Amino acid sequence: MKTIFFILAFSIGSLTLTAQDATAKANCNCCTETHSQFDFWVGEWTVTQPNGSPAGTNSLDKIQDDCILRENWTSATSGYTGTSFSFYNAQKKQWEQLWVDNQGGNLHLKGHKKGNQMILRTDDAKNNEGKTFYHQVTWTDNEDGTVRQLWETYTEGKDVVVAFDGLYKKSK
Repeated sequence: MKTIFFILAFSIGSLTLTAQDATAKANCNCCTETHSQFDFWVGEWTVTQPNGSPAGTNSLDKIQDDCILRENWTSATSGYTGTSFSFYNAQKKQWEQLWVDNQGGNLHLKGHKKGNQMILRTDDAKNNEGKTFYHQVTWTDNEDGTVRQLWETYTEGKDVVVAFDGLYKKSK
């Protein structure tokens, strides 16, 4: 009799948890395929430069009921850190990232996922010489599970300078 009671209690408890989980997912505003497009970047990462030298470490997780992808960057260069919040702006139908570092630098990037790449860029601005420039950051979801992050600065739409080129590998 105790065995039957235990099985019955366990089954009811399991059904209650399954129903609560289904209700939570049904009420989740950010549980869409579009909101998950950047999930390939979630995880704990070791980042290297093209020459194989360490660039830093990065920790990315989903917060606010999966509405925000939070990044916490620590550079291999002592004293440089940064945090970003990436989110899908459903009203504007675009991805956005707000980046702020401990040196006072910041970026507001906007864009879309195309194939296996998330491509975000800043609005146009003017540099000290009066030339128009913008930053573009491309994250590529590689087949081997790595992610490449390429940050380029375009001046006058043609002159390109690579500001950062990092290969992300999952930390063990």
